[in-house]
Amino acid sequence: MTTSLNRRQVIGIGAALALPVPKGHTRVQDVRSFGAKGDGVTIDSAAIDRAIQAAAGGGTVYFPPGTYASYSIHLQSGVTLHLSKGARLLAAKPTATEGYDPAEPGAGNPYQDYGHSHWHNSLIWGENLTDVVIRGPGVIDGSGLVTGGSRESAPLQGNKAISLKWCRRVTIRDLTMVNGGHFAILPTGVDDFVLDNLTIDTNRDGIDIDCCRNVRITRCVVNSPADDAIVLKSSYALNQARLTENVVVANCRVSGYDLGTLIDGTKKIGPYGRTGRVKLGTESNGGFRNVLIQDIAFEYCRGLALETVDGGVLSGVTARRLTMHQPQMPFFLRLGARMRGPAGVPVGRLRDVSISDVVAYDADPRYPSTIAGILGHPVENVRISRVRHELLGGLTPADAVADPPELETAYPEPSMFGTLPAFGFFVRHAEDIEIDDVQVAFDHQDTRPAIVLRDVRGARFERDRISKVTGVPSYVLDDVDDFTLGRTHYDHVTHLEL
Repeated sequence: MTTSLNRRQVIGIGAALALPVPKGHTRVQDVRSFGAKGDGVTIDSAAIDRAIQAAAGGGTVYFPPGTYASYSIHLQSGVTLHLSKGARLLAAKPTATEGYDPAEPGAGNPYQDYGHSHWHNSLIWGENLTDVVIRGPGVIDGSGLVTGGSRESAPLQGNKAISLKWCRRVTIRDLTMVNGGHFAILPTGVDDFVLDNLTIDTNRDGIDIDCCRNVRITRCVVNSPADDAIVLKSSYALNQARLTENVVVANCRVSGYDLGTLIDGTKKIGPYGRTGRVKLGTESNGGFRNVLIQDIAFEYCRGLALETVDGGVLSGVTARRLTMHQPQMPFFLRLGARMRGPAGVPVGRLRDVSISDVVAYDADPRYPSTIAGILGHPVENVRISRVRHELLGGLTPADAVADPPELETAYPEPSMFGTLPAFGFFVRHAEDIEIDDVQVAFDHQDTRPAIVLRDVRGARFERDRISKVTGVPSYVLDDVDDFTLGRTHYDHVTHLEL
C-alpha cells in the first residue's frame, strides 16, 4: 500500500527529511495512513508493519505525535523509522491471546542465558538486514516488556526493545528509551553499527554489543541500576566464537540511579552496589580486540570492568579520560575460567590494556581497583597512569578477607572476593604491570596497606602518592619478581612490606 502526502503532512515531517539518512531513503510513509491510531490503546503493530513494507528498500516510516501501542514490529532492509517529537512507541502488555512474536528456536546451545539466545520476542526486531535507521526525537517505551522470561513461562511476552541479528550498516540515534526489558538494545553479529545521542533509563541492560564489529557509541546517557549500562560481549549465541572488535565508546554518561529518576531529573540513590557501568564481558567466548573507551562519566555505579572468563582473548583496550563519582570499584580486570562454551577450549588471555587520566572520588572503600588472573594464567601488560583515586576509607585489616578466594570458575564481579586487603590496588596473578603517577587517598583513616601484590612477575610503580598511616606499610609484596619502586629495584621478593 502506498499513499501520497498532502502539503500539511509534508511540512510536518520536514525535519525528519532534513536529518541524514542512508542513500535512497527518500520515500516517506506515515503510519497513520496505514491505519495506525496512535491513541495508546489500539494495537498498531499491523499498521506499522504495512508502512515498513511500503518503505522497504529505501523509505522512511514516519510516526507523527501520538502513542503507538504495539507488539512485535518487523524491520526491513533500507528502512528508516522516524519517531517525531511527541511520538511514543509503546510496548503494550500482552493479553491471554495476543502479544509478541514467540521466541524462535534460537542458538540451540546452553552457553548463554535466554535473552541472548532469542531475538524475535522483541518490540522491534530484524535479522539479516542492511541499511537500517531508527531515530528520534521521539520515545520508545518498553513498559509492557518483561526483564527475563522464557518460552514456557511467557510465550506471548517480549523482553527486548530493539533486537538485531546478522545485520550491517545500522544507525540508532536521537531517541529516548525507557523500561527496555532485559535489553534495551541488543545487536548480535551486527557490523558497521552507530549509536548516537541516546538517552536510556531502564531496568536491566541498556546497550549490549554482542559479537559485533566496527561499532561507534557516542553521546549516549544510560541509567541502569540493576544491570550494565554499556556492555560489550562475545557470546556463543551465533553458535560460533566471534570477536567483538573495532569499537569506540566515547562522550557518554553511565549511572545507577533509581529507575526513572534519570529521566525525571531527581537522580535518587540507594546503597552501594548499583551496576550501571561500562563492561567488557561476562560472555566472552570470542574475545575482544581494539576497543577505545574515552571521555566517560560514571555516576554512582560499578566503574570500568574488563573481563574474559570463557576462553576469549581480550587485548588492545584503551580507556582514558574517565571521571567516576561514587564508584563501587574504579577498575576491575578479571581473567577467569568459567568456560561456559564448547569443551576443550583453553583459558583465554587478558593483555595489552592501557588506562589513563582518571578521577574517581567518594569510592566504596571495600573494593580497590583489582587486577586478577588465575594461577598459571596471569593478566599481562597493563599500564595505568595519571589516576586520582579518592575513597571513603575507614576500614582495617580485620574488615577484609586476608586471603581472598581464587574463585576461578565463578561469575566475575568486583565484589566476588569480599572486602579486599588493600585500599588502592589489589593485584594477583599478573605480569608486566606498570602504575605511574597514581594518587590514592582516603577521607577517613584506613589501616590496610595501599598496594598488595601477589604472584606478580614484573611490576613498576613510579611517581605514586599514597595516603599514609604511621606503622602501616604502603606496599605489601608476596611472591613478586622484578619489582621497581621509583628507582629502587628488587629482583625477587618472597614477602616484603614497604
